[in-house]
Amino acid sequence: MLLYVLRRIGYMIIALVAVSFVTFLLMRAAPGSFLEMGSGGVVGVDLGLGSVGVHDPQAVQEFIHVFHLDKPWYEQYWGYLWGFFTLHMGTSFEYPATPTLQLIGQTFPLTIMIAILAIALAVVLSIILGTLAALRANSWADRGTVLVASLAASIPHYVVAVFLMLIFGVWFHLLPVVGQAGPKYFILPVVAMALPMCGSMSRYMRNSLVETMNSEYMVTVYAKGGGLRAALFGHGMRNSLLPFITVVGPQLASLMMGTVYIEQMFGILGLGKVFTSASSTRDYPLIMDSTMIYAVLIMVMNSLVDICYGALDPRIRKAQAKGR
Repeated sequence: MLLYVLRRIGYMIIALVAVSFVTFLLMRAAPGSFLEMGSGGVVGVDLGLGSVGVHDPQAVQEFIHVFHLDKPWYEQYWGYLWGFFTLHMGTSFEYPATPTLQLIGQTFPLTIMIAILAIALAVVLSIILGTLAALRANSWADRGTVLVASLAASIPHYVVAVFLMLIFGVWFHLLPVVGQAGPKYFILPVVAMALPMCGSMSRYMRNSLVETMNSEYMVTVYAKGGGLRAALFGHGMRNSLLPFITVVGPQLASLMMGTVYIEQMFGILGLGKVFTSASSTRDYPLIMDSTMIYAVLIMVMNSLVDICYGALDPRIRKAQAKGR
């Protein structure tokens, strides 16, 4: 098991380097720069990063020197990469007095809280709805559940958020739609992120449980005198959760990317909003560091999913122990 974990960590490091390099290339290829998009100056100066506008040419030269923008691209990239892995990330363009690690640390808890609540709500609802549909397979309740789940899965997070804001915020005034002043402010963002995931995962849970309940070993359970409850909770649910968890992994990436839109729409100052702001102003250090944090979160969550595989299936656990 230790060898398996070390191997996964090695894969994560390689993936992080690849993500950082692609992000750096795209960042440099994007039109504009921080000085142009943030300051709106009038004197054009070529920095090798696009045409920028500044009020004071001397100030821009100092800016270039302080943030090492006068160095070759490979030295700039190595500085970002080494700073991230050593947790000495430097400062952002927008807030030169505040390290990017501190900015991310201030906004990260809100993002991870919303993500955890959303995935927890989606998993619980998916298991409940999928199980109810499977126990009434091919009935009107089953068809209705599948129809609603399909509709929910086909609607993006931000579209669901618009409807929730309109219904619960504008029409009925039940919940606030902008801000983060209390727990009730996070209800709509969490639900908006959970519903599309719930729609997709509940169908997989339903199909997996239907297949499990009709398998030969379940017939043996019934033949030995086991009732529906014993068959369902003793064997059916456990064996149906493995394919279900397989679907949860890819949903995590969608979930983390969804926070970028949701936080912007609901006015929540989380990591997604910081990333959006940094992208719009071309704040290169903050773009690099926030992207890397997102990548780490997704990789860690996918690794946790793999660990859950082993907890539910002894065959996978033995394979992990052998380092395969």
